[in-house]
Amino acid sequence: MARFTLPRDIYFGPGAMQELAVLGKTRKRAIVVTGGSSMQKSGALGRLDAILRGAGLEVAHFEGVEPDPSVETVMKGAAAMREFGPDVIVAIGGGSPIDAAKAMWVFYEHPEKTFEDIKEPFTMPHLREKAIFVAIPSTSGTATEVTAFSVITDYATKVKYPLADFEITPDVAIVDSDLAETMPPRLTAHTGLDALTHAIEAYVAALRSDFSDPLALKAIQMIDDDLVASYNGDTAARGRMHVAQCLAGMAFSNALLGITHSIAHKIGAQFGLPHGLCNAILQPFVIQFNRKACEARYADIARALGLPGATERQLVNVLVDKLCALNDSLDIPPTLEAAGVDRATFDAHLGFIAENAVKDPCTGANPRETTAEDIRKLLLAAYDATPAAVNW
Repeated sequence: MARFTLPRDIYFGPGAMQELAVLGKTRKRAIVVTGGSSMQKSGALGRLDAILRGAGLEVAHFEGVEPDPSVETVMKGAAAMREFGPDVIVAIGGGSPIDAAKAMWVFYEHPEKTFEDIKEPFTMPHLREKAIFVAIPSTSGTATEVTAFSVITDYATKVKYPLADFEITPDVAIVDSDLAETMPPRLTAHTGLDALTHAIEAYVAALRSDFSDPLALKAIQMIDDDLVASYNGDTAARGRMHVAQCLAGMAFSNALLGITHSIAHKIGAQFGLPHGLCNAILQPFVIQFNRKACEARYADIARALGLPGATERQLVNVLVDKLCALNDSLDIPPTLEAAGVDRATFDAHLGFIAENAVKDPCTGANPRETTAEDIRKLLLAAYDATPAAVNW
């Protein structure tokens, strides 16, 4: 038996945030979790407050969630929730505040639990005894508003932990394209390439299904159509990308991911690189590694994009070339070395990254069985070589 889980309600389109007024019918207290100052400066936080208060809810804030949220921030947020006692948690912003709020939710409802108790996939206790969860993304990439995942960083070990459980799938997702319009080009590129990686990995993942496949392929096609235009400031393309990343999230939340994400989780924390950038650099190398196990699936993606090729091998080669060209058009460096990782730092952390990446929950869903030595070789190629160098 398999399972396919999504939020109960997804409101989408310009102005979709206004639909949260419906919460006033059943809820009394809302805590809003957000990051730094971007939601305040854009006016989105003020609009959200007005909607919630206008619906009759008492509102409190937990602000200042950092990029790559920490275990410490999660625990502080959970304590604030216990003090206020909300019956709805509303997270607004990029993936970081939404991911953090998901983990806060767990410790709000179950203060007896520790972070160690929930690090393993699908080990979370039952939620929704105290609150429901609403997610409002302002970036077009993580799709955490529809997923069963939350990525939290332990800065003591510099390890990112992807928490996974259908319990933390939001109850309501607000995919309001108005919020995505203020993203700067660099963030647009990184988040869009993260979404593309989600969709590609979901299409070849071990738990893919007839439910996830159409979502993944549609997301890939939409991102191919709109990411570059969105990067260049096209407002209509921004709106379509906001939907595309959500479709990719629906796919990977159920099909899971693969070693592109396993490695990105580890090198992002060790080298201080943005998550979407890591995925973009790694993905062509990972496709070359995985193709022995799922070349036909990658060829399907190439066909869906209208790429030329008489054989599956030719189609996948063209797909890899296309991804490299896309990266170049979005000013993504082709290797880790070009991204600024110096050789001494890379060599010093290579073994640690490989050992921890193979333990990452995403590795289990990779289409090809992968060892720490495989990851080490792949990283060596991604450091200063080309995808063609990955031929084992």
